[in-house]
Amino acid sequence: MVWEENFSTSSLDETTWSKIPRGTPDWKNYMSDFEGCYDFRDNNLVLLGIKNRPEYNLNDTAQFLTGGVYTKGKRSFENGRLDIKARIHGTTGSWPAIWMLPEKGQWPEGGEIDIMERLNRESIAYQTIHTHYTYNLKQKYPDQGTTAPIDPDGYNVYSVELGPDSLRFFINNQHTFTYPKIETDLPGQYPFDQPYYLLIDMQLGGSWVGDVDPEELPAEMWIEWVRFYQKK
Repeated sequence: MVWEENFSTSSLDETTWSKIPRGTPDWKNYMSDFEGCYDFRDNNLVLLGIKNRPEYNLNDTAQFLTGGVYTKGKRSFENGRLDIKARIHGTTGSWPAIWMLPEKGQWPEGGEIDIMERLNRESIAYQTIHTHYTYNLKQKYPDQGTTAPIDPDGYNVYSVELGPDSLRFFINNQHTFTYPKIETDLPGQYPFDQPYYLLIDMQLGGSWVGDVDPEELPAEMWIEWVRFYQKK
């Protein structure tokens, strides 16, 4: 292990983490730096999805507010294994995610690594990759993702091994699938041999997960630790 974040203080380490700003994609619709979307409990970082309320006195008309953090421009990862221990309080319309994007390059040419996505209260997690090869060229080989069972109410450890010739995914140390580099004349099949940053965010609503039930909020994702390993 060459780096660990255990969220043992009551504030973010700003040398590693930044709050994710709002944007136009589904997953960014409600991102906010509002302090009510971030909490520290029992040595966990807690990211919340909440209903916006007038008493917050925010200059923000969004119906919901969500918390998310990333290491963009501060800490990147390659040629190693990333483990994240987290548990989720799911609600109708909640879409928490742990994933990675390249420090350089546009989407999808630079690739996307989804270590964990979960919809609503499902007892499975989605692990997926996206590239120019899979998204724009619609190539189905090799398989670009899988689902695997999780403890829906407890902690799970979500992992990816980043290598120059493959990505290997795990949940609770059980291997779930591998995305390999293959020989092909088509471009953009394996852009993953470069530095990536980590995103951890609580998302609400969108075309994939569907509508949010505001009466069930808050949605919560507790992150106990993040660890990165490299081979000697």
